[in-house]
Amino acid sequence: MNNLFLKTLAGNKTIRPPFWFMRQAGRYLPEYRALREKTDGFLSLCLNSKLACEVTLQPISRFQPDAAILFSDILIVPYGLGMSVDFVEGKGPILDALSDSSDIKRLKPEKNKGRIDATYETVSLCRDRLSQDKALIGFAGSPWTVITYMIEGGASKNYAKVKSWAYKDEQSFNNLINIVTDATIHHLSAQIEHGADAVKLFDSWAGVLSPNQFDKWVIKPTKDIVQALNMKHPTVKVIGFPKGAGHQYIDYVNKTGIDAVALDTNIVPSWAAKELEKKVVIQGNLDPITLLVGGETMLKEAASIIEYMKGRQHIFNLGHGVLPETPPENVEYLAKFLRNLGEG
Repeated sequence: MNNLFLKTLAGNKTIRPPFWFMRQAGRYLPEYRALREKTDGFLSLCLNSKLACEVTLQPISRFQPDAAILFSDILIVPYGLGMSVDFVEGKGPILDALSDSSDIKRLKPEKNKGRIDATYETVSLCRDRLSQDKALIGFAGSPWTVITYMIEGGASKNYAKVKSWAYKDEQSFNNLINIVTDATIHHLSAQIEHGADAVKLFDSWAGVLSPNQFDKWVIKPTKDIVQALNMKHPTVKVIGFPKGAGHQYIDYVNKTGIDAVALDTNIVPSWAAKELEKKVVIQGNLDPITLLVGGETMLKEAASIIEYMKGRQHIFNLGHGVLPETPPENVEYLAKFLRNLGEG
């Protein structure tokens, strides 16, 4: 196997840390903006297999990272359950929100079967076009994070609606979690069957929960997903990203069964290297603002993270996504630095 990313996930030593960047495909690239203008909207782009594959591969051509990540969105799952999902420029995602337990019956996966099949075709196209030394990462949003959008109707400042529902009517909320968990298992499994080499769970709003709620709505669903995928696809590794979880990263790693954990920007690398279970691969965690700034400051920060992770299985990445204002030449400068680590 000459794939550094998959070697590292499997626990094998490599000549350098593999790397890729969250949101490595996107608005900061002029070729993405040019392609985006050809479509009716963001969702249309996600569901156009040929164009979504082009976007997925754009950063591979430019920067030669060790992995590509499927160009899609975490809200593909509620769309696949029959919800209306729209992406409004300047506002973000807008969904026809679930108001109470009676609205759960609106979610009909069987009726909407095939609604997101274009995503799986994108995976097949990308895997066919990628060389074997490049991994293809599939992904989904974790149930808690996806449900915040389904109940809030979009982005939220305080998550009052979704958290109130979880506190007031735990039984129906658990029912909703189970529906989204099952849909997520199906979605990730289909990506693997179409060629994804590894998958990642994005729990962007894990950090807004109390410890008790974190255990119920982040750890348990993640564990259920990992167990189901391990049964179906025992050789495929799962990366988890409980953004904002703080010290609860320890419980997340110990209880979910994930193979790798992505650190957000606020996690101190030296703490993670020391405290997190040694068999779990660590991914991260350069501040995206540092990438925006670029130059020697960026390289110094990157080198510091790599130094802290010596002795651990480590995949270099950001602590969150590439910012739209980031100059592509900064990404190239960092990518060249990371590639050259194996030549010393």
